[in-house]
Amino acid sequence: MSNKKIRFSELLLGALIVLSGALLMLLLVTILVFVVIRGIGSVNLSFLTSVTSARKGTVGIAGNIVNTILIIVLTMLFVIPVGVGAAVFLNEYAKPGKLVSCIEFATEVLSGIPSIIFGLFGMLFFGETLGLGYSILTGSLTLILMVLPLVIRNTQEALKTVPDGYRHGAIGLGAGKWYMIRTILIPSAMPGILTGAILSIGRIVGESAALLFTAGSAKLLPKGLFGIFSKIFQSGGTLTIQLYLSATSEGDFDTAFGIAFVLLLIVFGINLITKLLTRRFDATKKK
Repeated sequence: MSNKKIRFSELLLGALIVLSGALLMLLLVTILVFVVIRGIGSVNLSFLTSVTSARKGTVGIAGNIVNTILIIVLTMLFVIPVGVGAAVFLNEYAKPGKLVSCIEFATEVLSGIPSIIFGLFGMLFFGETLGLGYSILTGSLTLILMVLPLVIRNTQEALKTVPDGYRHGAIGLGAGKWYMIRTILIPSAMPGILTGAILSIGRIVGESAALLFTAGSAKLLPKGLFGIFSKIFQSGGTLTIQLYLSATSEGDFDTAFGIAFVLLLIVFGINLITKLLTRRFDATKKK
């Protein structure tokens, strides 16, 4: 009787797990199909390479795509070296104690703060106190605060998965600590580091609340190379900002679903790149 009860509970638990997975897949497929059906008709070459203009009669998101790329590049240029460096310091140099615990606690708290609070802080500090106003730079500085904890935690966990034997063996052979970190630890932890970086890019692409307060909503294309650099100090709306404005202020749901379709493709591409890079580095480690 006892064995029958155990088997029944295991079967019930297994059925609930399968049902949960099936519901999750159904929800995902429903969202994807709905967005694709509503948005694919709006996406064409003109939509991706032009900007919206009443005078020319065009509807496009090229300016928003450029703004999104600029914000990603500016944010990651700071986040990657600082995040990886902080994780290496905490994991390899700092002695366990109150300081390390406080830093780790601070990163966990930062990762849990709602993005709209980051946006409010960025608007008041970077935008008004530092005088940067609504600009791509203000949005990037705000996003740095948001995604830095994600990179630090992912890099820390990746470094912890590297066997201690690698460290002891390198030191025993006479390698310096920094040489060992640079040539052994970081390459071994690269899959986890890349995962954290690409997840950060995914969060930047999907962020709207913080950027609405800091980066603004301008969607014009920069003119020339100098225009790209000057654009950093100007207002620039990303794809998610334009999606929000199209669906709410403008009531243009065709454009909104077109942008949603493009964002889905970007997210799918980010996840695909993550999988491919992780497999490649895993295969390299096995060799």
